[in-house]
Amino acid sequence: MEYEKKLIYENPLSCEKDIKGFVAEGTPRIYFENNKMHLTNAIDANIKDKSNFVLWCPVDFPDNIIIEWEFRPIIEPGLAIMFFGAKGIHGEDIFDSKLNPRNGQYEQYHSGDINAFHISYFRRKWDRERQFHTCNLRKSKGFYLVAQGADPIPDASECKDFYKIRISKIDNNIDFYINDLHIFNYCDDESTYGGHISGGKIGFRQMAPLKAEYGNLKVYEIIKK
Repeated sequence: MEYEKKLIYENPLSCEKDIKGFVAEGTPRIYFENNKMHLTNAIDANIKDKSNFVLWCPVDFPDNIIIEWEFRPIIEPGLAIMFFGAKGIHGEDIFDSKLNPRNGQYEQYHSGDINAFHISYFRRKWDRERQFHTCNLRKSKGFYLVAQGADPIPDASECKDFYKIRISKIDNNIDFYINDLHIFNYCDDESTYGGHISGGKIGFRQMAPLKAEYGNLKVYEIIKK
């Protein structure tokens, strides 16, 4: 399929004004160094899921998009996740007051009253994940694991530079890349795990006590020829 990319959103994530309007759920600590956004938990990781958080970009995006950003883990363990295509289960904006409040606890996002895809692309939380590194694509509502591939990002102690992350969602096809290495493809039949997920918001999620930095968020609309 031939298509054109049109840049529709660009954010360097380099200073506080760049995230004006972003919505935090949970209690992250957000600060900026060397023109990059740093995220970590602001409350004790020992309280487990309550110390995790999501940081939503406030923009609604169309269905066919490419999302790109830079990522570098600094301190692990923890997980890094990107939500995309997020809407209420009846098509509501995720900030609609009719939806249940969310405070960063994972179940609210995968089995609550929103639909979304999410990719966990740096998974160093539990022993089984530290011993066998994968990137996972899940579709919700329902927490369905629909695709998986090997994670090429080394442990935080070995990361000397940023990794370029890319998600391509065109109709019912999702492709995931790290530094242009193709990690997995998923073709959604739009029935096995629920209907078509279209448009919506994107959001960064971290599980404590991960500390990581981010930059150069870009979203392209895909225009099919």
